[in-house]
Amino acid sequence: MASAGLIHSVPSLDKQGGLHDKDSKLVDDVQVASRPPSFIDEKSDSLVQASDIGDVYAEGPRLIDIGEDGKERPIETDADYSLRLISLEDDPSLPIFTFRMWFLSLGLSCFGAVLGQIFYFRPQTITVSQLFLQIISYILGKAMEEVIPGPGSTARLQTADTRFWRFMNPGPFNIKEHVAITIMASTASASAIAISIFAAQDLYYNVRPNAAVGIFTLIGSQLIGYGTAGIMRSFLVYPTFAVYPQLMPNVQLFDALHRGQAAVMQKKRLKFFWYIFIGIFVWEWFPRSGDVLEPQEYIAPTLTGISIFCLANQKSAWFTRIFGGAAGNEGLGAFSLCLDWAYVGAGGGSIGALFTPLATQLSLYAGCAVCMIAFCACYASNTWNAQNFPFLTQLLYYQNGTQYDQLAILNDDFTLNLEKLEQQGLPWYAASQLLYKVSRTIYIGAAVTHFLLWHSKTVYDIILQNKKGGCDDPHYLKMKVYKEISNWWYLVIFLATTGMALGTTYGAKSGLPWWGLFIALIFAWLFVPIIGTLYATVGYAPSIENMVQASHLKQSRRVLYLTSLQMLGGAMIPGKPVANMYFSLYGYNTVVQSLALLKDLKLGQYTKLPPRVTFTVQSIGTIIGGLLNFVIMKTVLSAQRQILLDVQGTNVWSGQQVQSYNSAAIAWGALGKPLYETGTRYGFVPYMLIAGLGFPIPFWLLHKKYPKFGFDLVFTPILVAELGFLSVGINSSVFTGFVLGVFSQYYLRKYRATWFRKYNFLMSAALDGGTSVMVFVYTFAVGGGSGTVRPFPTWALNPKGNPDYCKRLT
Repeated sequence: MASAGLIHSVPSLDKQGGLHDKDSKLVDDVQVASRPPSFIDEKSDSLVQASDIGDVYAEGPRLIDIGEDGKERPIETDADYSLRLISLEDDPSLPIFTFRMWFLSLGLSCFGAVLGQIFYFRPQTITVSQLFLQIISYILGKAMEEVIPGPGSTARLQTADTRFWRFMNPGPFNIKEHVAITIMASTASASAIAISIFAAQDLYYNVRPNAAVGIFTLIGSQLIGYGTAGIMRSFLVYPTFAVYPQLMPNVQLFDALHRGQAAVMQKKRLKFFWYIFIGIFVWEWFPRSGDVLEPQEYIAPTLTGISIFCLANQKSAWFTRIFGGAAGNEGLGAFSLCLDWAYVGAGGGSIGALFTPLATQLSLYAGCAVCMIAFCACYASNTWNAQNFPFLTQLLYYQNGTQYDQLAILNDDFTLNLEKLEQQGLPWYAASQLLYKVSRTIYIGAAVTHFLLWHSKTVYDIILQNKKGGCDDPHYLKMKVYKEISNWWYLVIFLATTGMALGTTYGAKSGLPWWGLFIALIFAWLFVPIIGTLYATVGYAPSIENMVQASHLKQSRRVLYLTSLQMLGGAMIPGKPVANMYFSLYGYNTVVQSLALLKDLKLGQYTKLPPRVTFTVQSIGTIIGGLLNFVIMKTVLSAQRQILLDVQGTNVWSGQQVQSYNSAAIAWGALGKPLYETGTRYGFVPYMLIAGLGFPIPFWLLHKKYPKFGFDLVFTPILVAELGFLSVGINSSVFTGFVLGVFSQYYLRKYRATWFRKYNFLMSAALDGGTSVMVFVYTFAVGGGSGTVRPFPTWALNPKGNPDYCKRLT
């Protein structure tokens, strides 16, 4: 068969989100459970079998990879992601619920949950990323394959082929065990947001919910999003259009570790991964930096941000503001060169230079460029008294520039006292922080309109298609051999956890009325499909970005993304900070947990893990994580209460994250209404929501009129959301990330298509994984995780002050 004939039959996404050929002929789904899908070659009118397509670890280009010019064509469509990057291989007979799967799942879940919660109360924040757990579980799984007796043992430990010994060691550590372990452990390792509320109530309000209320609040708030996700999985998981580009490094790593081991190309890819992994582990000891407020740098932290401009002028504050950024809240990082992958890389988040589509990255960095101009313009013109406050800061201030005393405006029960507020006056924001809040408000409106204009019809058609005959995505068709979970299960989970949330909200003395809880849940239901569609298609969801750096400022982004929801809660339930916390918990965390389950269900679909297994391991991981989070929190609060209340803390324990969370709740819960009501200084901020609703419309109209100009590639929610992206943390990585994104997603993708397909995403996994392991080791070895900080001596690449030699501002 001529390769040119196959080109026209390469699947592409139609409006229903399924795979069709050029003439919109449906993929043949006869007996899809027992064989790979076939595609119709329109020129020869014959079937192209999976054998013609080959697999992702083939030595040379396959027919499906070849373009009309005889060369490998770039990865462009969602069908390219589905068929050319990810293997369709599956063996339904592989055992999953083995001893080593349960042992490692439960063990790593407990490890991640305990470690993550302890470090919540440490000055060095550490998160356990999914890639870290994926790599560690593989090493441990292969070790157990060798040492545990069983019929599949590769050592001299073979036993009788009985059910018990098959449970203990049925054979080689397989991909399904590995995926199940990774999902359960990573789910448990994410610290529950409810913990921040309990800690704040205990430390600052002397309210201590009993164990039953605390545990059921944790379980309810964590599982309630799963019910929402399950109902929406038919259009956010099953179809091809739901690519989840952020999963490509993980999936390709699973493939490289477990599939096609005899293939020469797979051996090359595996060597490539381990070489990069070891190389970045060693390299990261040089630019590694610690806390961004008081940097505890190691060997050569200047490599975190090399600024030619600051080296040329080390005495200019404006040079620091524009070109600095290697230290927290010091500058915007324009043209800085960052050689620290902990900041350049994805760090376990959804945005990464090597896997996020170019259009997404260009929209993001366009927003950053406007952000730089806006921040500097407002500061130079002294807009909103900007020069009275630090250039970048997240705190509240009096007009004279001193820090605002938030407790001075509250009653003894921590509700707002209007008389005290009148005496103190309304607080002020730094211009950069105000613009951040404006951008996040615009984002909400832009996300709604963008979804309605670009995706609503696609989602509607997918739902209709599923009602008529189901999805025709090739990976979904391969999954039909496994039993699905009924929508009724998810609905029952949602109703049960809603009832749990209602009871525990009153039991915890939150002050949140029943109708406030329901409004928060309605808000979550509305935004799961909106944010979820962006997350699934272009890999962007600012609400769930999780940074791996040991930096509490980077971690505080997670709280700052609640801006619009906290504003809504503050307006509806004014003067009650704790009620605002609970409103945000059920309005925000529900979306977070929904997207987490959707992503893991897609990971299961890509790797052929049965959906019931995916749901089971994630639910167990959630419950284990919540229980251990609560136990560790109570223990730490009881033993270290006075230290946690202290602003500075010690080098071992710190209440900085609880303090930050509580301050945000007071700012929004107590001050939300007086600060943003019409006619006040910041009264225009809520109206930015309306502006956001209209922002995508011009681009949509321009695309209709000029369809070839690429206006459909401008993702307006991303563009406006990042107008305030640089308002916090270390920013020296922005320019480097942009350059790497263009190099990977444009040059390599277009001009080195074969290398891109085989190695690009695997390289991303190696760089992020090696960095995650290094951060973990660094934190305990020298970064203070063990209780002792071991700083590296000062020298040229580890100077006092800012690592990039910019003038110190804070």
